[in-house]
Amino acid sequence: MCGSELHSLPEGVQRVAAFLQQAGHGTAPRMLDGAARTAQEAADQLGILVGQVAKSIIFRRKSDGLAVLVVTSGDRRVDEKKVAALVGPVGRADADFVKAQTGFSIGGVSPVAHAAAPVTLMDRELQRFDVVWAAAGHPHAVFEATPTALQALTDAPWHDVVQEDKP
Repeated sequence: MCGSELHSLPEGVQRVAAFLQQAGHGTAPRMLDGAARTAQEAADQLGILVGQVAKSIIFRRKSDGLAVLVVTSGDRRVDEKKVAALVGPVGRADADFVKAQTGFSIGGVSPVAHAAAPVTLMDRELQRFDVVWAAAGHPHAVFEATPTALQALTDAPWHDVVQEDKP
């Protein structure tokens, strides 16, 4: 993107696109025909495995009200106890909190370009894939990255933050 294309995108997508461009990320956000508010919707539209969707889950840290972002594989569920062991007790974040802290609405929360910097943890399960797709600031926008590139963009450590699979 050279810059002029950004003005036709929704504000959140413009912010993500500018962040990616400034970071030297080679792939710009892509607008989808339909909404990708869930990992399954995104996977269906992109023709990928659900696990390749890097979903952004926001929690509220109880001690100070800070946003905690967990970027996890779309086919996994976050284990709040594992997250709490790393950052302290957390609780659910409502839509107003998510919007105020990230600048994005639920269903389009990007792992980058937040309004206020969250505490961020990366789910090591994302490393199972060569390429993952993350929300780009709008329910119809996504961007592609390798797990290593996404980790570098978020500057977040890799952790085991998901529930164990049940046989």
